[in-house]
Amino acid sequence: MDKFVIEGQHTLTGEIVVSGAKNAALPIMAATLLWPGGYVLRNVPDLRDTRTFIRLMELIGAQVVFVDNRLDIDTRGCNRPEAPYELVKTMRASFYVLGPLLARFGRCRVSLPGGCNWGPRPVDLHLSAMEALGATITLDSGYIIAEGPVMGATINFEISSVGATGNALMAAVRAQGETIINNAAQEPEIVALAHFLQKMGAQIGGIGTTTLRITGQKELHDAEEEIIPDRIEAGTFLIAGALAGSKVRISNLRVDHLTAVLEKLAAAGVTVRHLDQAIELSRPKTITPVNIVTAPYPGYPTDLQAQWMAFMTQAEGSSVVQDNIYVDRFAHVPELSRLGAQINLNYNVATVKGPTELIGAPVMSTDIRASAAIVLTALVAEGTTELSRVYHIDRGYEAFEKKFAMLGARITRLPEGD
Repeated sequence: MDKFVIEGQHTLTGEIVVSGAKNAALPIMAATLLWPGGYVLRNVPDLRDTRTFIRLMELIGAQVVFVDNRLDIDTRGCNRPEAPYELVKTMRASFYVLGPLLARFGRCRVSLPGGCNWGPRPVDLHLSAMEALGATITLDSGYIIAEGPVMGATINFEISSVGATGNALMAAVRAQGETIINNAAQEPEIVALAHFLQKMGAQIGGIGTTTLRITGQKELHDAEEEIIPDRIEAGTFLIAGALAGSKVRISNLRVDHLTAVLEKLAAAGVTVRHLDQAIELSRPKTITPVNIVTAPYPGYPTDLQAQWMAFMTQAEGSSVVQDNIYVDRFAHVPELSRLGAQINLNYNVATVKGPTELIGAPVMSTDIRASAAIVLTALVAEGTTELSRVYHIDRGYEAFEKKFAMLGARITRLPEGD
């Protein structure tokens, strides 16, 4: 395992280019399992999670070549509709193969998932969607066994779920008849998945709304796709620029995917300059405290909750961070407190007192976004911070420390123990 050694209080300046979105790439990779063919995906981020998903697809029988952010996937030889525990336990997104494998083979065996070490994130919504489509679901030694031909149905999600919407959508495009998905997730990653499925020949209406209508197709075909920019990576670097920057430019992003974040940054006193597929910003003289409440898209994303908390440690007053998506996603709070942050946590509501003098200390990564928040906090702390277990960052951010180095940050990757 590696660690980061972060030397604080170096002003960020310069430009970074946002990578492709992991949360769009993984379900689109899964979608190639729906129909035997040769697929090309471009702008795929080179991440630990991407590599894990490639191994999973190869076990299923796909041939995959990954060079310079381009994925060539041949799914014609897929003959093992199974996702083993050894891979699924490390990454929840592996569960995305459930819908495509069931739709293509009529039977699949998928381990219950693992992933980030926080919170119960049950797969009940995924399974109820498959059952609504006619599948029989059984549990065998930690594995989900799904069997039966998929048939068009109406799926009513009690809560909006990106993962369950994606799985249901992929299964429905090959179901016999029409499927209606109510309370569907509207996130850009689901929109990207739907557009790719359309390129494969799927008939989908209502893309980008809470109601999706799918007319199942007996046959599809292969396709090519360019993965959308990662809005969470973009948001992370936007907040970093607002916290520690002097003329930081974030390029290759979709401004329309970041509306909620940009509104909060403006409320905090950050002047944001919009350029062609880029944003330029700096730390304001005074950071105004701004409350956030996470919500499904187009609301403020839960994946940028921890980073906002890091930002608010330097605001002139108290702010409130409330997470209504994952109510126990606060593993970063004790680590930020080790750096000197003053945070009071009450269930899913954190009150952050600022501005706080931060001092470098040994801290530990707990999940992808918490790790990013710790790095942001360490950037403005006095002295040196050692962040262990940075494999979490490698799961979700491409060349994270290299991009920060391009902005002038002092972050060194070392093996644990050095």
